[in-house]
Amino acid sequence: MKKWLSVILALAVALVLAACGTSDKASTSGEGSKDGKKELVVGASNVPHAEILEQAKPLLAKKGINLKIKTFQDYVLPNKALDEGELDANYFQHIPYLEEQKKEYGYDFVNAGGIHIEPIGIYSKKYKSLDELPKGAHIIMSNSVADHGRILTMLEKKGLIKLKEGVNKTKATVDDIVENPKKLKFDTDYEPSLLPQIFNNGEGDAVVINSNYAIDAGLNPIKDSIAIEDKNSPYVNIIAVRKGDENKKEIKELVNVLHSKEIQDFILKKYKGAVVPVSK
Repeated sequence: MKKWLSVILALAVALVLAACGTSDKASTSGEGSKDGKKELVVGASNVPHAEILEQAKPLLAKKGINLKIKTFQDYVLPNKALDEGELDANYFQHIPYLEEQKKEYGYDFVNAGGIHIEPIGIYSKKYKSLDELPKGAHIIMSNSVADHGRILTMLEKKGLIKLKEGVNKTKATVDDIVENPKKLKFDTDYEPSLLPQIFNNGEGDAVVINSNYAIDAGLNPIKDSIAIEDKNSPYVNIIAVRKGDENKKEIKELVNVLHSKEIQDFILKKYKGAVVPVSK
């Protein structure tokens, strides 16, 4: 009798250990939901990314995919969640930022498709144009180094500064400025999400704000900025996935839907040039 009890207990322990060993960082992509559709979990910034994804939901549902959107308020956690398998993809970042994150954290992510561009804008409570900025003007920027190059390139095109000859402008920093006639002072210590509030508080002479945060705060990048980045910006916001997942059917369908005429027309109508759709 004791022998049989020992065998039964051993089998029970083995079953428990087997059950515990089934959890890992595997993707949720392709898992079935209660309605029989495959579930796709995508992390996104509130605006415009999550709003665009909401429009994609019914289109994906017709293709048998149940899109679940998880929103984030910062630029760090969406990549961490993707790496840990909590997401199948994320949609919030441009390519230079993705490359910087891969280098810093060792993420094995790839670009599954570019969706839109958000021209970055310069805002001021005190001045109506860049030409009005006085000598020694205080320019407030985000602490996202991946955005510094695009901001400085815009200021160079506007004639306010000149960057070092031969510098890779997507990686330029304030240390690469070789000419600064107005002796502009750059403050680069702020979280991107805080910049709209800093602008509303009237801090600095000008504040550079990413369009997603500007729109989320009720600003119109086209009307409210004193200068805005050229629409031909290379800073395309992408669908990022773990390497290998870009070939999954659900990911390909997501990108195809986001490139569809319905979604591109929505972007153009909703954001009126503050967000520009792309198809690459």
